[in-house]
Amino acid sequence: MSPAPSQAPASDLAAEPSAASASGGPALTKVRLQLQWYPQAQFAGYFAAIEQGYYAAENLEVAWLPGGGAIAPQSVGSQPDGPEFTIAWQPKVLVARSADGSQLVNIAQVFQRSGTLTLSWKDSKITKPTDFAGKKVGLWGLGNELEVVAGLKKSGLEPGTDYTPVSQDFDMALLLSRQVDVAESMIYDGYAQILETTDPGSGQLFQPTDLDAINWNDEGSAMLQDAVFARSGWLAQPGNQDVATRFLRASFEGWIYCRDNPADCIQFTLKAGARLGAGHQAWMLNEVNALIWPSPGGIGILDQSAYRHTVETVIAAGMISADPGPDATRTDLAQAALAGITDADTKGASFVKSTIDLTPTGN
Repeated sequence: MSPAPSQAPASDLAAEPSAASASGGPALTKVRLQLQWYPQAQFAGYFAAIEQGYYAAENLEVAWLPGGGAIAPQSVGSQPDGPEFTIAWQPKVLVARSADGSQLVNIAQVFQRSGTLTLSWKDSKITKPTDFAGKKVGLWGLGNELEVVAGLKKSGLEPGTDYTPVSQDFDMALLLSRQVDVAESMIYDGYAQILETTDPGSGQLFQPTDLDAINWNDEGSAMLQDAVFARSGWLAQPGNQDVATRFLRASFEGWIYCRDNPADCIQFTLKAGARLGAGHQAWMLNEVNALIWPSPGGIGILDQSAYRHTVETVIAAGMISADPGPDATRTDLAQAALAGITDADTKGASFVKSTIDLTPTGN
């Protein structure tokens, strides 16, 4: 993928002021944002904050770095010279803190709910976790599989003993070809990929009635996903907490804009280099908005009960051995960011998900 206009080489960026503008205005502070995946509507709020000038209004110049492939954002963000901000899922950061001593701290919980599904064909009759016994189960790597593995452990199923784990790429190819009985998916991505595919038997797009979907929120093993993380050592440096607060405020404004102006944000996402088309991005943004809104405490505020559930689920599954302690999260920066947004709805209590008509191949 060729770099999008908002990207810049990591070596050229640091969390320090750039040269003052030719007009004599204040210097911009350059920071990097590591994405969880390739550019797509999952990150539309950050693209909107660039395009709408919210970062610039906070005196920030933000370059995003793509994830995808073998990139584990929690590993990139943990490096001493890594990006200032990282989008990652909470459970894999907890594992990284336990295993590798990562300094990543959750400073804003953007997604309030998990979007993980597992999908199977209706004729496989896999409707609950215990039905995975003896089956080939597609699982992602890089820590993205933890919810599903934890859910199966909760149901008494161990990988390699009770079911066969199959390394799955971040698409639905193995399920479409029936090389696995069950595939891991996101409600905002893989599920739509199936429904954008033509059934060779009927000549029509596959329908939800062709599938059985298990939502891990219903099974009690769903864990917190997209959050903004920063390294504790970076935050401790003079001025960086202020940088983080300004970054969060502009990012929150970007997500508010995408809630209220989804058509614009689909275009921002396509401009950023999304690999799938406008139809797919429309579905994705609609579902992503439903994971963010409503945010009862305000966007970015960590729900402590959901966080405790995440920690307890990771411990119960044997993925970490002990509570990470109070240093793994902080809410003061998000609260300070919200305090500076006085002219917008930061909770989205009235948000209602739209109905999106899927299109062949997502175009």
